[in-house]
Amino acid sequence: MSTDTPHDAREQLIELAAEFYDQFAEGDIPEMTLPTRTKSNIEYDESSQVWVYGDRTSTRSANSVRGARKLLKAIYTIDFLADQLGEDRSSTLRELYYLSESWDNEEAQFSDQDESNQLIEDLEIVSSVTREDFHMRPEESGATLMGPLELREQTRRGERVIHCQEDVGEGGYQIPNNPDTIDFLDHDAEFVLCVETGGMRDRLVENGFDEAYNVIVVHLKGQPARATRRITKRLHDELDLPVTVFTDGDPWSYRIYGSVAYGSIKSAHLSEYLATPQAEFIGIQPTDIVEYDLPTDPLSDSDINALENELEDPRFQTDYWEEQIELQLEIGKKAEQQALASRGLDFVTDTYLPERLGEMGVL
Repeated sequence: MSTDTPHDAREQLIELAAEFYDQFAEGDIPEMTLPTRTKSNIEYDESSQVWVYGDRTSTRSANSVRGARKLLKAIYTIDFLADQLGEDRSSTLRELYYLSESWDNEEAQFSDQDESNQLIEDLEIVSSVTREDFHMRPEESGATLMGPLELREQTRRGERVIHCQEDVGEGGYQIPNNPDTIDFLDHDAEFVLCVETGGMRDRLVENGFDEAYNVIVVHLKGQPARATRRITKRLHDELDLPVTVFTDGDPWSYRIYGSVAYGSIKSAHLSEYLATPQAEFIGIQPTDIVEYDLPTDPLSDSDINALENELEDPRFQTDYWEEQIELQLEIGKKAEQQALASRGLDFVTDTYLPERLGEMGVL
C-alpha cells in the first residue's frame, strides 16, 4: 500500500469504475472480490513480519439484490471521491455518511456510518490506495507526541518547522491525519515510548521523562488511530529508533500493543504500512502485578474470555505471551498503568520504567 498524489489516487478510482463498466459491456455480472476479514483468515507474513489477510476471499456480486446495492453504493462513492480529489478537497468519514443522504438514488444511500466506513476500507483494498490519499479523514483523534524531534509539516499557510519539545505546550505536538506529509529534520531521541492513557502520558511529561531519557513519548489515546500507528512506524523505520509500548495490564490493552506491532484484523491490508513488528511490550505485565503487589480489579467474564481468545490469536502465540496470559488467568486480576502511583508519583519514572527498559536492553 503506497501513498499517491491526488491525481494518481483519482486515476486508480476511475480505473476501478471502468472495470465495472467493462463487466457490464461484456455481458458479465459485475462483481468485486475482497479478502475475508476474519481472524481465521489472518496469517503471518515472514518477509514483512506482520499479520496479513490470507487467501480466503468474499465476492460482492450484482447477482443478488443485496450485492447489487453494495456495488451501487461503491459506484456512487467512487464518483464522489473522484470529484473530491479533482477539486483538491477533503471530507470526514462522518460527512461521507451524511453526504449520501443527498444522492439521487435512495438505494445508494448508507444505512449507517459503519456501512460507509467499511466501503471505504473495501475501496482501499481493491484500489491499493489508502483513505488518506482519497482525502478522507476520521474525526480528529487528538493523539500527540512529545520529545526531542524537529520536523517540518505542511499547513494551509505553507511549511512550518516545529521542535516537539521547545515549540509546543504541555499537550505536545498533535499528530496530523496524514503523517506522510511530515518531514523529519533532526532529533536527539534514543527510543519511542507509546503510552496508552492520557493520565500516564501527562505523568511522564510532568516528571520530565522525555528530557531525562531523550525519548519521544507518543500518546496512543487508547486504541491507536491509523495516523498514530503510521507516525510510530516512520519513527522506527526512518530514524532507526526502538519502539516500546506501555499500556494497562488487561487483555484489551494487550490488543492495543498488538495493533501497533502486528496490525489489526480490520486493517490487515495496511499492516505493512502501519505496523511496527519490532515494537516491544513494556507492561503492565501480569508479572508486574505480582512483583509490585499493585492495586487490582478482578477479571470479568469478558476479560477471561478475551484472554482465552488471545491464546488462540496468532499475534500472541509466543512463549512470552502464553506465560503472561496464563499467569493472569491464574491470579484472576488486572491493573491499570496508574496503579504504579500506589508507590508514589515518581515511582514510574524513577524506578519502574528505567528498570524495565534496562531489562529489555533499551536503556
